[in-house]
Amino acid sequence: MLIDMPVNTQMVPFREHHTWVQITTPTDPLDGALPLFVLHGGPGMAHHYVANIAALAEETGRVVIHYDQIGCGASTHLPDAPADFWTPALFVEEFHAVRQALGIERYHLLGQSWGGMLGAEIAVQRPAGLISLSICNSPASMELWVQGAAELRAQLPPEVQAALDRHEADDTVTDPEYLAATDEFYRRHVCRVDPTPQDFVDTVAQMEAEPTVYHTMNGPNEFHVVGTLRDWTIIDRLPNISAPTLVIAGEFDEATPATWAPYVEHIPGAVSHVFPNTSHCSHLENPEGFRAVVAAFLAAHDTGI
Repeated sequence: MLIDMPVNTQMVPFREHHTWVQITTPTDPLDGALPLFVLHGGPGMAHHYVANIAALAEETGRVVIHYDQIGCGASTHLPDAPADFWTPALFVEEFHAVRQALGIERYHLLGQSWGGMLGAEIAVQRPAGLISLSICNSPASMELWVQGAAELRAQLPPEVQAALDRHEADDTVTDPEYLAATDEFYRRHVCRVDPTPQDFVDTVAQMEAEPTVYHTMNGPNEFHVVGTLRDWTIIDRLPNISAPTLVIAGEFDEATPATWAPYVEHIPGAVSHVFPNTSHCSHLENPEGFRAVVAAFLAAHDTGI
């Protein structure tokens, strides 16, 4: 399907750097269907693993825009940037730089994992053109995320838990035993598709090749959060969001219900959908169902002003 749709890429100037942007255009545009921006996770995981969301272009008749956030993928890499360079505000600024370069004034926003956190950071500022927000598999605070991860780790086999604890205490998180234990957590709570989808493999490979953003802001993996985002929270600012909001999660998601509940509790009118038998990558584990839920939500709000 994606092969048949026009796909264009371009580099957008951002500060002294460049952001890689991909624009997928439907072959049969639907009048009134507003463009959708897709924000990838990580931070630093690039667009590859959310690439299949571009199928919404053909399925809903709207333009779908992906981009690699600064520091990863095909955008400018800055391995020597100081840790305090990498802030949520930087990525909010980058989003608007991309949007303005494309001349888009009214739009939908969908973010996955860190992308949903970034989407919320954008939405609390109430930008005039934001018509709807979809927050997918995202925590509302990193404290809640770490608590949820601890609960899930406690359900792992004892020998896996012991390997994780031992290597984290010894700061040997690149040891093969630790990486194998990490993979067991990922198989349960990050992506349950076997074999792992190539798009996800490609995302991880580009991050591991140059992990500055992910390691600086998050840490060595999804559950050992020691980076600059470790104290991040948006809970107290969520009532500022006025855009219609959809919150998506998976039944076995590493973003446990307690981590995303504040979005539903504090964003006026927010609705949620939990996909059974999926985890953190619901869009890869149940792609058709995921896109159907998102498509219905977008269509319901295309007339928003």
